[in-house]
Amino acid sequence: MIMGIMQPYFFPYLGYFSLIKATDKWIVFDISQYEKYSWMYRNRILKLCNGNWMYINVPINKHPLNTAMNRIHIHDQQKWESKIIAQMGYYQKHAPYYSNVIGFLKEVLKPKFLNLSKLNIHTLKETCAYIGLNFNYEVYSKMDINIEAVNSADEWGLNICRALGVTEFINPEGGQQFIDRKKYSRKGINLKFLEYGYKPYNQKRDVFIPGLSILDAMMFNSPSEIYQMLDDYQLVR
Repeated sequence: MIMGIMQPYFFPYLGYFSLIKATDKWIVFDISQYEKYSWMYRNRILKLCNGNWMYINVPINKHPLNTAMNRIHIHDQQKWESKIIAQMGYYQKHAPYYSNVIGFLKEVLKPKFLNLSKLNIHTLKETCAYIGLNFNYEVYSKMDINIEAVNSADEWGLNICRALGVTEFINPEGGQQFIDRKKYSRKGINLKFLEYGYKPYNQKRDVFIPGLSILDAMMFNSPSEIYQMLDDYQLVR
């Protein structure tokens, strides 16, 4: 079994879904510390006025430092869902799948989640269903497993894999900067990193902007096209 472990992000970029496709089992790591200015509560789409990018975001209540993501609450007095829909002006003007994706967004954002982690898990699950991607996941905080003590950030994946008897683990490419590969090899775990290719698609603008929310790809590509785009990666050790 090949496993992936990630925090639940808000409509993340294509590479996040490539990692889901490349793995058999997904652990939603919802106990990590909430990070301000992260993909946990926001992402990027194209802007109407100049075709550059802007943020869409979920408003978050104030919380103490070191709060775990699964304890972050959404500011329920703001009509943020309708604001996000209103921010899709560029796509209304240029994108062939605008109507389909707006209909999808309205349905996905209809339930009133007050917890950020639960919202993101819901949107990930529904996005995977939209593009025909199997999402075999468990939420870490709900799992009844005992892992060895974690002494550094790169040991979470290691110790979860060991507790579950997993020997194949794929991590996002950013993990290459802080994960000690030797820790994994010594424990018999085959660690790889997924490097996404960012192959351009037609955004109806002169210069392609990579790494935007998957909502951007959905606006310009059919679900079957997106499913194939998720294979644009390589695995490195």
